Amino acid sequence: METVAVVVVPPVMAFDVTIPHMVLGAAVVDGAPGYELPVCAAEPGRTLETVGGLDVVPPHGLDVLDRAGTVLVVGSGGREGTDPRTLDALRAAAEEGKRIAAICTGAFVLAEAGLLDGRRATTHWGLAADLARRFPAVDVVPDVLYVADGPVLTSAGAAAGIELCLHLVRADHGAAVAAEAARQTVAAPPRPTGQAQLVDDPLPAEPDLSLAATRAWALRRLDGPLTLADLARHARVSTRTLTRRFHAETGCSPLQWLLRQRIGRACELLETTALPMDRVAARSGLGSADSLREHMVRRVGMTPSAYRSAHARRSGSGRAGSG
Repeated sequence: METVAVVVVPPVMAFDVTIPHMVLGAAVVDGAPGYELPVCAAEPGRTLETVGGLDVVPPHGLDVLDRAGTVLVVGSGGREGTDPRTLDALRAAAEEGKRIAAICTGAFVLAEAGLLDGRRATTHWGLAADLARRFPAVDVVPDVLYVADGPVLTSAGAAAGIELCLHLVRADHGAAVAAEAARQTVAAPPRPTGQAQLVDDPLPAEPDLSLAATRAWALRRLDGPLTLADLARHARVSTRTLTRRFHAETGCSPLQWLLRQRIGRACELLETTALPMDRVAARSGLGSADSLREHMVRRVGMTPSAYRSAHARRSGSGRAGSG
């Protein structure tokens, strides 16, 4: 079981505190919980200032960071003057090589501790300019859901924290476990870094104009050829309208979305089966083994073989060569 220490810094939104428990708590590995999630603060047992009226009383002190492999900071509201004990504990955790993450305004805490100097980071789009102004050594990326810069990760607000936590599950336990955690929390499957925080007109004017049905149709056919015209024909719109609506609903073009889904399918097959590379490529719609390798290296940063080896310990009995 991985231990993720959730460090609460006031003022905090109660929802942000629950995100790790909602998402990471849904990760099940070999029938057992994938994470232990102690909630801690500089002064355990003290009611912290919140946004939204609900009390948050962390039961643990910062000493739980000693046994954690990951430290996840929530809260601060972007205020200055974080408790020095919290900053010291975060610096010590970083020096020990622990993975450090923050949801929304938790990025300001990491920046105050100096842990974002020289790194790419993000926060809520409405506070990104303030983060960049106050901490010029940070390379602020204002328009993405989350950023992973080595062992340090930051996310935008609210729902983007769910994306960050799903990313952690995938990194720790693989695509299959992350997909199931997303299903249990009724969230979208984990998306890669670089997804836009804001898209134009994210909700269609009429429910029946959504392309959700077309995306679901395409997901069932990833192993076959799919063109822009095919998608437009299913959605009963022109290719121009399809492209515009895809951007509005997903933040990317139809073909970019297809490629992301195919790479995700390939990753899941590499983790959970022993299929040869050409079969993985065919089943995920990426064509040949050479094409699979090219896309994996470009998008995931690893060859298919290296990815499979790295996730071999997580595949267990689910790895089968048949089908």
